[in-house]
Parts: sequence; structure tokens; C-alpha cells
Amino acid sequence: MENMNQLTEKDVTEILSQREELLVGYRKRLEMLSREYEDADELIGMLQMRSPGVENEIQAGGVNKGLDDIYLMYERQRKKYQEEIHQNMLQIMDLMDRIKHVYLYYLQLTPKEQAILKAIYIEKRQYKEIIKEVLENIHPADILDILHEDEDSSKEILEHLPNEVIGDILDEEDDEELILEWLNLFSKYKQKQILDEVSHDVITDVIGSIEDEDEKNAFLELLEDDDKEDVKQLLQYNPETAGGIMTTEYLDIHANNTVKETLLFLQTTEEEPRHYLYVVDKENVLKGVVSLGDIVTSTFDTPMLEITNQNVKAVYYYEDQEEVAKTFSKYGYILMPVIDEQHHLLGVIDIDDVMDVIEEETTEDMNLLGGVGSEERLDSTLVESFKNRIPWLIVNLFTAIMASSVVSVFEGTIAKVVALATISPIITGMGGNAGTQTLTIVVRGLSLGELDKENARKVLLKEIGLGILNGVVIGALVSVGAWFFAGNPWFGVVAGLAMICNMIVATLAGYFVPVILDRFHVDPALASGVFVTTCTDMFGFFAFLGLATILMSHLL
Repeated sequence: MENMNQLTEKDVTEILSQREELLVGYRKRLEMLSREYEDADELIGMLQMRSPGVENEIQAGGVNKGLDDIYLMYERQRKKYQEEIHQNMLQIMDLMDRIKHVYLYYLQLTPKEQAILKAIYIEKRQYKEIIKEVLENIHPADILDILHEDEDSSKEILEHLPNEVIGDILDEEDDEELILEWLNLFSKYKQKQILDEVSHDVITDVIGSIEDEDEKNAFLELLEDDDKEDVKQLLQYNPETAGGIMTTEYLDIHANNTVKETLLFLQTTEEEPRHYLYVVDKENVLKGVVSLGDIVTSTFDTPMLEITNQNVKAVYYYEDQEEVAKTFSKYGYILMPVIDEQHHLLGVIDIDDVMDVIEEETTEDMNLLGGVGSEERLDSTLVESFKNRIPWLIVNLFTAIMASSVVSVFEGTIAKVVALATISPIITGMGGNAGTQTLTIVVRGLSLGELDKENARKVLLKEIGLGILNGVVIGALVSVGAWFFAGNPWFGVVAGLAMICNMIVATLAGYFVPVILDRFHVDPALASGVFVTTCTDMFGFFAFLGLATILMSHLL
């Protein structure tokens, strides 16, 4: 134990388990050494024989020389003894300092970390037992974060978790390939047990990600018969519809039951009841919704229909998942039933699934607006990213060629006034920025359902007004800058007018392009950016160079 870096497991165990005893023992040892140090000084002092009285009494030189030797011998012994005591004292103080450092570090740990340290070093419990106990008390989402951060230890961690905890973790995971990878860590028997704890909608997503039909069938065979039928039913729906994101694991209550019968049913069912229960008739037609609070506060003989809210909002299985998310947002629901055309209850959608949809749709829109494939993520491979991005770059290349073709029409004008080539990118660039601003607002409005027939005219007029105001301000600044740059006020007039015109056109393009695409049932985020940029570039060049051609006599 020469320094803190050399602390062993045995040292840590001893310090954490016997801290107080060690400190008491070391303090006693220091006191004893201190006394020994003082006693050594007194002893040597008594043995010193070089006092003047003694020298006067002893006449023989030989005797005096012998006494000097004795004194020097004892002096050396005293120094050696004192050094040994001092070193022992320093070692003990170092040990006490180690205890202090270890304990202070221990106090800085979280209660959970302290418990682990105690279990490992003091209680001498097995590390595997600690992992199991600790992880069982952590939310599955937090365990999922641990698995993502330490992929190398994922197998060891999962192996020591109960099946139900693993099932909860898989329910939290969005990557179907990773779920398959983790499941393949276990035997088929173990997989069967784990899948029994996983929700049907997650299992459906995993099976849907498997391309090979034989692998799909093999995966289905791992499920219980009832679960297998539910999953097969879910596989029939489009993954991006209400049917594709719903789960068939829910509790329904028969409309002709009483409160007493319902309570007995809830006490005996294996399915965990939600905040709301859906009431159906014998034909499984949705009749309404009832809260657990209404059930437990009603008398036993109360018919369920009497306390059922029949004004229940439901979504059809074929509705787009984005529309479902809007419905959840509008009404503030945490659970919503899914029905068919005959109002048969097919399943329910949980708010957690809707949050995933919102995140997915938002990411997709951002990617598309940026000219990136909707499937690309930070962890995408080089090849995947290349395949997602290159098509949009090729499209942008052709639109750039279209814009440059406008410039080629005015080659003569540019040749006469070379300064036009310097200012024209500013006109087109600012127009593109203004168009993107409007585009972003309109696409978001369309995505959230905020832009409709009732407010479309109002929004359009507002955006046109913004285009005029922004154009005047930016145009004035550009006009002054162009004037000083070229030394000609007419140059500033051309640049300012072109900027105003292009800002207005950019605003119109930013509004109408996504609206038209949406009218033809094309995702507004898909190609709006390309079209808006093309419009602003082509019109910007045309307006600026066209005005310059008309006013050429004033520019020369």
C-alpha cells in the first residue's frame, strides 16, 4: 500500500468493512510510537557522558576517549531508532489518509452505487446476483440506455435478468434488428419465454422486418397459439396505419355485465387493466368507455351501460398514423380504440406508440426538407447514407442547370456589366432563404392540420405581406450596397427592385408548392425544397438580369 493507485480489492474490502476499527488501532499505534520517540531521547540523554563535571574527574586520556566512543555509538543508535519510529509514523499516517480518501469517495457515490459496493466488498455477494438485483429495480428504459452504451456487456446483462424484465426492455427498443440480435443470444426455449412477455405490436414489427418467409414462420412458431393469431392479424395491416401501430392486448367489458361481475372479472384476468376499459356488446361492437374510478365507486348491481360514456372517440384501422397522432394531440388522449367499418373493436393505441410516430414523422420531414432520405440516421452506414443522399443531389444538379440556363440568356448583358455577376448570387440566395422560411411554416401547418380551407386565404395574405416587407427592407440594403459597389445609383435601383420581386415570388413559391403537392396527396416535405429553390433561383436571375438589360443604358 505505497500509494492510492496500488489499492487492492482486499484493501478496499478492509477499509469499507473495518473503517472505525482501523482508525482506532492506528491512533493507538501513533501514540505508542510517540512515547517511544520521547523515551529514546531521555535514554540517550542519560547516557551522554561528555558533561564538564565528568571530564574534570577523569584524568586519563584513554578513559575519556572510550567515553567519547560510547557516546557516538549511542548517538548513532538514537538517530537510527528515531528514523525508524518516524518512518513507522509516516506509514501509519499514510494508511489513515488512505482510509479517509476511500471513505470520502464512497460518500460521493449514489445510494445505489453504495449498495452495490457494500454488497460486493462487505457482504461478499456474487457480482451476478448484484447485477440481477440492481437492474430489476431500474426502469427498462434506463437499462436500455445501459445496453446501448455498453454493447459488449449486453449479453452478460441480459442473461441475468428475468424474462419479464427482458420483455419490458424489448418493448422499449425501436430497432427491430437489434431486438432480433438480442433474442438470438438465447436458446429457442428461452426466446419462447421472453416473447411471451413482449407486446404483440412489437412482435409484429419485428416479424415485419424479416424478409425471409421461412424465418418469419420460424419466429411465429415461437409464439403461443393465441398470441400467434393476434400477431397474424396485426401483420395484415399497413404498418403506417392505425391498425399497424395498435395492440390487441387490452381489456373489454361486456355491456350486459354488472359492476360486481366486472370487478370479479378484473380480479381474475391476467391482463393488466388500463385507466379506461372499453365496453362492447356480444358482437364485439364498441359501445363506449368506462373509467376504473367509475367502476369502483358504483354499487355492485349497477349495469355497466349506465356508467359507460358512449360518446367515445375512435379511429378506423386504415387511418394514417400521422392523422392518428393529430387526433391524440387534439383531444389529449392517452389511449384510443381502433375499429373497423362496422365499429367492431379491433385493438387500442397507446400514447407511447403515438409518441414514436410523432418522432418518426418529424425526423422524416426534417430529412426530406434537407434532401436526405427518410430512413437515414446518425448510425447509418456509408453505403446507406450514399444511397439516400445521391438521388437528391442529382435532382439539385438538374435544377441548378435549369437556373444557369437563365443566366446563359443574358450572357451579353453580363459581358457588358461584369459587376452583375457579383450581385446576382445575393439576389437568388436571399430569395431561397425567404422561400425556405415560408415553406417551413406551411409544411408544418399542413403536417399538424393547422392549415385548412378556413384559414388558407389569411395565411397566404400574411405571407405575401411578409414577402413585401422583407423585400423592401432587404432590397433597400442591397440597393445601397450595390450602389457603392458599382459606383452607380442605377445599379442599386436594379438590385433593389430585383430583390423585392424575388422575395415576393419566393414567398408565393414557399406557400403554393407544398399546398399543391399536398392536394395531389404527395408529402409536402418530399420535394418542396427543390421546387422552391428552383423557382427563386430562376426568377431571381431573370428579374435581376432582365432589369439590367432594360436599363443597360443607365448602367454603362
